[in-house]
Amino acid sequence: MRVIGIHEATYYARRQRLQREPKERTNNGGRPQPGYSWTQDGKRISDEQIKEYLIELIAGEESIYGYRKLGICLHKQHQLIINHKKTYRLCKELDILSPQRQIKAKHPRRMARNRTITASNELWEMDIKYGYIAGEDRFFYLMSLIDVYDRSIVDYHIGLNCEGADAANTLKRALWKRNCFEKEKKPIVRTDNGSQFISRVFEETCEQYQVEHERIPPKTPNKNAHIESFHANLERECYIKHTFESYQDAYQVVGEYIDFYNQRRIHGSLYNMPPAEFCRQLADGNVPAFIVTL
Repeated sequence: MRVIGIHEATYYARRQRLQREPKERTNNGGRPQPGYSWTQDGKRISDEQIKEYLIELIAGEESIYGYRKLGICLHKQHQLIINHKKTYRLCKELDILSPQRQIKAKHPRRMARNRTITASNELWEMDIKYGYIAGEDRFFYLMSLIDVYDRSIVDYHIGLNCEGADAANTLKRALWKRNCFEKEKKPIVRTDNGSQFISRVFEETCEQYQVEHERIPPKTPNKNAHIESFHANLERECYIKHTFESYQDAYQVVGEYIDFYNQRRIHGSLYNMPPAEFCRQLADGNVPAFIVTL
């Protein structure tokens, strides 16, 4: 290297760079297509012949079939050993693929919109918060439902699992606690797009009890600001201060915090009263009503 005038560091740097660069590939298209398929008795059938079989099929009663069922017909009528991927490719080359069905959602999605809330039980928000059990090295779920107007946690679910049925049961208990079953106008329930809230059982529960369910757009937690605020308070005032040794420990501590939140914790937006006291004072006419715009 001294003779040809190349520095040692430069030589090894170039050598390492060349080793890192990918080698040229001779075939970038994957495994070459054989151009034929075999029958069960070992006879080779060309792709062009298979295409003719497909054209004959779609000219008859089999015209209603998609590529998967056409492949089954090829197997039954011509004893071809052919998988659905090749059948799809040949149908695509022939431009005979059936149009895809447009699946209509049974429960259409309702997007959250700006609202003006003037009383309790007009708009509820639901969301899920995770908690960590250090003693058992696993997580638990807290699903909470908050009233946007009076900031009460109307009902909640704590468990090691959290499914659509749990969301449905939480909603039903909240309707029962607020005596909403007999009311003509039910609360609107706002959630994100979590699997629990887009589940069939939750949507059917909302439909059964005539509850309007609206969902916020993705990545817009500000549309669910009140329940997000509660979960932030829960994290700061409860989760951080406790090291849960067991699920029973977490269940008790979180339940006690929610009772404190509803019954004794001061809320600046509720005239410095806890939600339970605010509801009583508002019912007695001792505090003026206000408007929540969101």
